[in-house]
Amino acid sequence: MQICEGRVCVVTGAGRGIGRGHAIELARQGARVVVNDLGADVDGEGTSSGPAEEVVEEIHGFGGEAVANGEDVSDFEGAHRLINCALDTFGGLDVLVNNAGILRDRMLVNMSIEEWDAVVRVHLRGTFAPTRWAAGYWRDRSKAGDVNDARIINTSSSSGIYGNIGQTNYGAAKAGIAAFTIIAAKELARYGVTVNALAPGARTR
Repeated sequence: MQICEGRVCVVTGAGRGIGRGHAIELARQGARVVVNDLGADVDGEGTSSGPAEEVVEEIHGFGGEAVANGEDVSDFEGAHRLINCALDTFGGLDVLVNNAGILRDRMLVNMSIEEWDAVVRVHLRGTFAPTRWAAGYWRDRSKAGDVNDARIINTSSSSGIYGNIGQTNYGAAKAGIAAFTIIAAKELARYGVTVNALAPGARTR
């Protein structure tokens, strides 16, 4: 038996990079995975169903179960539809991995309000919104007498912990995710949900 056998997992930003790695390994370990990705460029511009569908195809290729989802996780109702995708497709939800993010690096004195807002929106609101709907689902289950063994895993960054020149927007958002994680863990423990954050490093997308 694999360590995620029977688990239902949502992974945001799962079309490329670290999120893709999460989705594929979860599936290899027996999870049924909702592969969420807008298919945008690194700066958040554009959309494409291609990256998420390619990951799903790869998972299907080794006998795993997955479905692609193209919702914008920074949109509150879009995040609701994402969580409902897991519930409607696989009948439940056990794990949420908040990984979606973009970069619009700029020195502080040159940064526009649009560059600030876009990065904070995707990273910070894009972590809050799916978590809000997933947490509501698990709370309702707990109140109904069901036992949860659920996980939320958020993606922070060393840029938010130690700082990185040219990333005041990104670093502030990632530090916010770290604080969000600590508080959410305290709030959701009563419902059988653990909340943790990773601060991974990567040299390429």
